[in-house]
Amino acid sequence: MALFDNQTKKAPLGVELIRRGLIKDSDINEAVSYQKQHPGVRLGEAFHILKVCPDKLLLDVIGEQLGVPAIILDPISMTFKFTDYLSMDIVKQHKVMPFEIESNKLKVAFADPTDKNVKNMVRLILLSKGISMEEYVTFSSYIDEIITNIENTVETPEAYDTYGQDNTQLVDNIIRSAMAKRASDIHFEPMEDKLRVRFRIDGELIEITNIDKVKQNQIIGRLKAISNMHQEKQTSQDGRIIAYSDYNIRVSSQKNIYGEKIVLRLMKKEANIQGLEELGFTNENDIMEKCFNKRNCITLITAPTGEGKTTTLYSAMNELNKPEINITTIEDPVEIRLPGLNQIEIDANVSFADSLRTILRQDPDIILVGEIRDTETAEIAVQAGQTGHFVLATLHTVDSLEAITRLRKLGISNYDIGSVLAASIGQRLVRRVCKNCAKERPFNDEEKEIFEKIGKKYDYKFDLEGKHTYDIVGCEKCNGVGYYDRIAVVEVLPLTDELKELIVDNKPLTEIRRLAFTQGFRPLIVDAFNKVAAGETTIAEVKKKLTF
Repeated sequence: MALFDNQTKKAPLGVELIRRGLIKDSDINEAVSYQKQHPGVRLGEAFHILKVCPDKLLLDVIGEQLGVPAIILDPISMTFKFTDYLSMDIVKQHKVMPFEIESNKLKVAFADPTDKNVKNMVRLILLSKGISMEEYVTFSSYIDEIITNIENTVETPEAYDTYGQDNTQLVDNIIRSAMAKRASDIHFEPMEDKLRVRFRIDGELIEITNIDKVKQNQIIGRLKAISNMHQEKQTSQDGRIIAYSDYNIRVSSQKNIYGEKIVLRLMKKEANIQGLEELGFTNENDIMEKCFNKRNCITLITAPTGEGKTTTLYSAMNELNKPEINITTIEDPVEIRLPGLNQIEIDANVSFADSLRTILRQDPDIILVGEIRDTETAEIAVQAGQTGHFVLATLHTVDSLEAITRLRKLGISNYDIGSVLAASIGQRLVRRVCKNCAKERPFNDEEKEIFEKIGKKYDYKFDLEGKHTYDIVGCEKCNGVGYYDRIAVVEVLPLTDELKELIVDNKPLTEIRRLAFTQGFRPLIVDAFNKVAAGETTIAEVKKKLTF
């Protein structure tokens, strides 16, 4: 194998280091052995980890080999706000680190400057901000340590007190802490004797810290200022924070008896799109074929608010996104930006129906409607589905079958529902067990009885042979709650010809449900308990979302 995989005609890295007297033959053997045990680690990084020679001398040689200046980044003294230029996700995933800007030229260190795709991506992101790039090479471990230091700095509630004299810094630290903890929302809540701060993480509100009541007006004022809200108004307002380059932050204010409550909704601009199987769907290829690879129809994602409907839509869109397909979305707001899609954001002057009507003149193949809220939008979506388009949309209902009732209530005829609805997917989000701290144990008799009861009710056999559940503990990784991240529990209802006939004949939902069960349909609770059996979640967590 090559000792250094670059495209230059210079001597391999190991040979050059030996020539300069910086390492010995045995060092090369040790580094190559380390690479075999740690696939993906480059030879220069292996030398650095094994400390076979001084970092500066090693980096200088690597830089000469690549024709790129080298830089040693000190994780302790690093104070540059790199997230003003690149999102934390990009920095983590691609091991790049902006570290200085001068005359509108940003210096960026790469752990692998030979990766042209990463360099081009970073260059284009910066060019969109009007900034040019100057590349450097550094060690991946430096970048990892800087990230760890940043996240640790903002991760503990006690850290907020350090910045108590500076309201600007305090607000910034709370927001960055929420980002580091994967929070979807931040609540600043005036109480009788304090300003309470809570984060919503994996769907649950967690109290993070309390701020002295005397600072309340300054903190709320700071939030309103960076959200472009009127300071003097005490009525409800909406605003946005654009100070963080990797997040869209929507802000809402509402007066209560102790002051003004402010809620921030955090949305990553460049979030990683997971596949349907990663989200919790089984048999992803089958789901794509039955529900999403369609024309002349509508597929609906149904669930109450906050249950991941939009995330599922993005996952499906990511699969369907091809150069030969024209995909247009109508969203409120655009939560994730996907290259290749025409994404339209609703504002106060333009409704879903208005945008959908215009889009039909833009030659779309696939249309994503963020939400069907009213009769007008539903009618236009149906017309689009009947005239050669594939429409994906969300609907607020308790399950997939109730989508039929909801469309009926919106005034859509039974004939139109039966002719255009291809599939309805219901889902809920439940928290995943934190495997870092949870304690594995066998299912007890009471839990087995619950499985048996659900299986009997829905004519389904759960396989518990050799399966285990977990006692929830809590650790630093999961903020002490015992759960980390969420997974979707789903039910998928493809509309067969027999089901369509019942809808067209205006049959009641009970009859439609009965036929769906004979055709293999199983409700949310069955998938939820399959995920309990697989050790993904717990019965206690399922109880919070579903009745059984």
